[in-house]
Amino acid sequence: PSLLKASGYRTALIGKWHLGYPPHFSPIKSGYEEFFGPMSGGVDYFTHASNNGTHDLYSNEEEKHEDGYLTDLLSQRAVDYVNRMAPGAAQGTPFFLSLHYTAPHWPWETREDHALAQEVKDNLFHLHGGNIHTYHRMIHHMDEGIGWVVDALKKNGQLDNTLIVFTSDNGGERFSDNWPLVGGKMDLTEGGIRVPWIAHWPAVIAPGGTSTQHCMTMDWSATLVELAGAKADAEYPFDGVSLAPVLRNAKHQFERPLYWRMNHRGQRALRMGDYKYLRVDGNDYLFNIPADERERANLAKHQPEKLQNLRAAWEAWDSTVPAIPEDATISLGYSYKDMPQR
Repeated sequence: PSLLKASGYRTALIGKWHLGYPPHFSPIKSGYEEFFGPMSGGVDYFTHASNNGTHDLYSNEEEKHEDGYLTDLLSQRAVDYVNRMAPGAAQGTPFFLSLHYTAPHWPWETREDHALAQEVKDNLFHLHGGNIHTYHRMIHHMDEGIGWVVDALKKNGQLDNTLIVFTSDNGGERFSDNWPLVGGKMDLTEGGIRVPWIAHWPAVIAPGGTSTQHCMTMDWSATLVELAGAKADAEYPFDGVSLAPVLRNAKHQFERPLYWRMNHRGQRALRMGDYKYLRVDGNDYLFNIPADERERANLAKHQPEKLQNLRAAWEAWDSTVPAIPEDATISLGYSYKDMPQR
């Protein structure tokens, strides 16, 4: 957002921030002109309370008390922003909107579950609640909101020349179905890291195309900045690679090694071409993903040279990035009130 803002774009973040609290951190301090949403990772959908029971809904850096189901509030605020950025209202100034839904993140509440709010207010993990039907409805509410935003772009004559990107941050948990992939959130198996992305841009992207290009969320930073005619800061080059050629031609392919690491269960992974190197709990695995996307056939003993090459590549990459702080380990059982607010 800071790079796009410097290039003449209006910028806004509506939804989840989860990257630190004021006065030291906030979307406003990171290039966004406007912010509306929770500062933490998950809040009750009705009371907007975080896991320690404190109110967590902000407008810029000020608390904002507003009645309503959070998913709908985010959708409505996004529609309002799009309308304010309409050519007639903003003289055609380009804009960048990050819309970060918390749905279908816990707690498990649909638009009709207002009566549950007090029950789950101080237990956002809602371990005894929810089901696949609630999960489905939460996604449906989000989908409706995305439709409202698309309709606003269409009514303002901006749909064709606006790039819309839909994606997720990690694999699902609890009520999701990652079949045929194994694992979910907090795993570096495919069920934890492979997520959908959809790009819609009628002026540039041909309809109905699909791509098997390997990429990571960080690649969207490089992509959007390139498409906006901006550049990365010389002192802070991107880790991501621009996907602009793929958007223009879905058949375009390029080599893109993907690296992961996390303290949880000592996990590390590298995807290079068809092969994936994975370490979990001190055990090394080698998988051919197109042939075995469930990661059941460990090729480590059958192709030891391939395993060694990928392991060496991962370790070479790891040596170029800072060490993971000892206090960075997070499990699915953590509580926000136990986490340092930094």
